[in-house]
Amino acid sequence: MFDKRGSPGNLGARAEETALRYLQRQGLALLERNYRVAAGPGARAGEVDLILRERDGTLVFVEVRARADRSHGGAAASVTPAKQRRLIYAAQHYLLRHATPPPCRFDVLALDGDAIEWLQAAFDAE
Repeated sequence: MFDKRGSPGNLGARAEETALRYLQRQGLALLERNYRVAAGPGARAGEVDLILRERDGTLVFVEVRARADRSHGGAAASVTPAKQRRLIYAAQHYLLRHATPPPCRFDVLALDGDAIEWLQAAFDAE
């Protein structure tokens, strides 16, 4: 069903839309979509696919990963330590908007074919 390789704009956007609808049904509210920040010369920029708020006020930074199936470890396994660092960098930049940052966490929403797996607190900012 999904494979972010190929034409990234179309398939990636479809995966993110599926993830967003799923998370909204779980009670989360969208704050930002595709939040991007430059990292500087020679460094890769950071991006957060979705930034949502839980009912309790927790900010949730979500990485959406999609694969046609679970071969090669599946979608969740593709969130490498380097990708995590770029997500954390972008989240730190986003949190500068808040005088007192709210509680937050990093989730991964993995789409493997038709299967959806929501990994809450998938990794920590260290």
